Amino acid sequence: MEGLPGDRPARGGQGHPWQGRGALPDHRGRRGRRPALNGTKGGRGRRVVLWRHGQTSWNLERRFQGSTDIELTETGVAQARRAARLLAALQPDAIVASDLRRAAATAGELAALTRLEVSHDAALRETYAGAWQGLTHEEILAQYGEQYAAWKRGEPVRRGGGELETEVADRAAPIVLHHADKLPDDGTLVVVSHGGTIRTTIGRLLGLESHHWEGLGGLSNCCWSVLGEGARGWRLLEHNAGTLPEPVLGDDD
Repeated sequence: MEGLPGDRPARGGQGHPWQGRGALPDHRGRRGRRPALNGTKGGRGRRVVLWRHGQTSWNLERRFQGSTDIELTETGVAQARRAARLLAALQPDAIVASDLRRAAATAGELAALTRLEVSHDAALRETYAGAWQGLTHEEILAQYGEQYAAWKRGEPVRRGGGELETEVADRAAPIVLHHADKLPDDGTLVVVSHGGTIRTTIGRLLGLESHHWEGLGGLSNCCWSVLGEGARGWRLLEHNAGTLPEPVLGDDD
């Protein structure tokens, strides 16, 4: 249930904007200086990259996946490999991922480049949406139009009889914070998850009221958002990065 990103260069055509800023050994002895966060003085300078999985066949069909375990397409694998090359330049310290196959396979591409082990956690799965799962966008509108409209208005809705968005944040955000707390100063954590879970987690970590979370917008396949640590907590530094802007038809999959 989402518009699909093309395999285009990152914004500006020069790779990721954090690349190419010096060449000093980092704490693991590799070449390349960790770029400083933009305007986030204070705190420990940590950052969290929340990365959505690559394309699946149900994305192409605009079919709501939720917690259904769907594999990546060949295009999805290629998207993950391309994005992994960009994210590896950030020299991440740790990778944590949903245990669903589409997220685990996406994380595996970055792990292969960084030689980091991936910690898999079911708490990072996509929203369980009960009867909505497996339905196309059009079928959801036809069968659950009132429920869909209430959700879009920011009302607390158990879509298909499943989880509330706040319940997704309740399980996912603490996992992200747990792994972020283990980072060194100025460290980077990559979290590989799903569109809806990423949006609710960002909303929770930014301290936004849940009815404002929809305002964050969705993530295209294999794009990411970045939270940086400042003196007053977490700040949103990038959102839906990794491709040129594209329409997002839906992202809770």
